[in-house]
Amino acid sequence: MLPTAMETAELINELQSFGARLVDPKAGADSRRGGAGPSDHKAMTIDGMTVMVPVHTAPAFESPYLVERPDAFGRSRVLRDGLAIGDISFPLRPKFYDLQTADGIPYSKIAVLHGRDVLATTVLQTCIRYQSRTKTCQFCAIGQSLAAGRTIERKTPAQLGEVAKAAVSLDGVKHMVMTTGTPPGRDRGAAILCESAAGVKAAVNLPIQVQCEPPDDDGWFARMRESGADALGMHLEAVTEPVRHRIMPGKAQVSVERYFSAFEAAVPVFGRGQVSTYILAGLGDTREEILSVCERLVAIGVYPFVVPFVPISGTPLESHPTPEPAFMNAILRPLARMLVEGGLKSVDVKAGCAKCGACSALSTFERGHAAAGGCAS
Repeated sequence: MLPTAMETAELINELQSFGARLVDPKAGADSRRGGAGPSDHKAMTIDGMTVMVPVHTAPAFESPYLVERPDAFGRSRVLRDGLAIGDISFPLRPKFYDLQTADGIPYSKIAVLHGRDVLATTVLQTCIRYQSRTKTCQFCAIGQSLAAGRTIERKTPAQLGEVAKAAVSLDGVKHMVMTTGTPPGRDRGAAILCESAAGVKAAVNLPIQVQCEPPDDDGWFARMRESGADALGMHLEAVTEPVRHRIMPGKAQVSVERYFSAFEAAVPVFGRGQVSTYILAGLGDTREEILSVCERLVAIGVYPFVVPFVPISGTPLESHPTPEPAFMNAILRPLARMLVEGGLKSVDVKAGCAKCGACSALSTFERGHAAAGGCAS
């Protein structure tokens, strides 16, 4: 019997909380260590849903889940404590990784494949928040991949357009995520994202989500939209001020209330459901605090993409525990119901993290709630 969407969601939820051990670490597309997230993960497809599963983190090394070596068709089994509980497959290494620019920069240093069909890039691989341990987001590894030579500091609009065009034609990429480290200045990266989105749209018609902190001037939202951005992400990460100031003291200088005023200004520009925020569960916010903020976001028309916190090696939080599956389940089930009833579904998002859904079981819980006729709890 095929698993229900809710059963698949619960399996994904557990895999993302516990991580998985791999019999063959080289199976599927290359995993990444360090850099902007998701990092230290491996993409796996479960019941048609491609998700990011931690494989290089401390919890993953002790996970009860083991993924067997895939067969000649890329199919494998997931075992829990020695018992087979499901089948998975691995997305293959993308073809565009074999190409490089005319000046010799590998395409994989400009943008990478996330999930199954999402092109992702960090346009500016430096951040004013990362320069000091008193200001840095303690979960962030944006500087690690740059220091290791796996990326370049600044991707030009022309480079991004060239790589995006190749990823669409060679690998069937469906949408793109552009994030950035926060540069000096009051636009907080919006200007760089405008240039970058325009560069991609000049090369290929690909839906784009741009991600930055709220700029001081709300007029940047219209400028980003006019430049070619189809969706916008402004990421709270944590939802209460005490947790924000403890975990990300620099970014917390932009208050939660400023985020909400920015959300209210951005939704009329991009449309309901096309503005989202990334929330990391497990950093100290309670279930009730997260769901309360999510309810407020949904009312505005902002999609709250809640994911389990996953520690990245080499960061101050590398030993921080991942949230228990029961904690995530208690958030994602009612949140999925809230989203479906509020008309904000991941399938309707044009581009970005919420549409991809690979870092959380949320979209699968959404599917399960819809399949149950709105009765899932």
